[in-house]
Amino acid sequence: MIDVLVVDDDAQVAQINAAYVAKVQGFRVSCVAHTAAQALAALETHPVELILLDHYLPDRTGLQLVGELRRRGLVTDVIMVTAARDIATVQAAMRHGALQYLVKPFTFAGLRSKLEGYAALHRTFAGGGQAEQSEVDRLFGALGAANAGSAELPKGHSTATADRVRSVLRSADTPLSAQDVAHRAGLSRQTAQRYLKLLERAGRVRLTLRYGETGRPEHRYEWV
Repeated sequence: MIDVLVVDDDAQVAQINAAYVAKVQGFRVSCVAHTAAQALAALETHPVELILLDHYLPDRTGLQLVGELRRRGLVTDVIMVTAARDIATVQAAMRHGALQYLVKPFTFAGLRSKLEGYAALHRTFAGGGQAEQSEVDRLFGALGAANAGSAELPKGHSTATADRVRSVLRSADTPLSAQDVAHRAGLSRQTAQRYLKLLERAGRVRLTLRYGETGRPEHRYEWV
């Protein structure tokens, strides 16, 4: 499980964000804070892997809080969740090492996509080892690709359909063919294939080939 600290000055918004986090598989809310001081105190007793951090806090800004964390030697990952949308703040967040930046107001699908991208990155880092350039490129692109299949889809694509394809792949124990996905999701093979290609391009799905004795190899898909 990935432990999360939710920080937002608005108690109601903080509870909503915490409820969203709790709905995403593999994540749990360790604690909720409404000020930077509360967040620092919480981290002393409840270390977490990830902070969902608002920028506008009553005692200091979210970015000032990140700076304080780094001065204390805490390398906790941060996803900014804030109404601040000026380029200067976004740029500062990047320079402070925020992994993602989610602008309020947002939907559950929007937050879920960020968390799923982070989870994929977290699993890869936990494995350790060496990385070739292709793996490095995939790691740096993982979070940016997280939107595919949820909040930001190309014209003509449905979030609901993408969610069905995603759900089928995530629940599968082995790689699936496009026909398998279509059958389980209740879609036509052509529709399933279209969404699978979209998710593959975004780095959310891995494509492998299964060779038979004759004919063309079968494409098999699995969730990354």
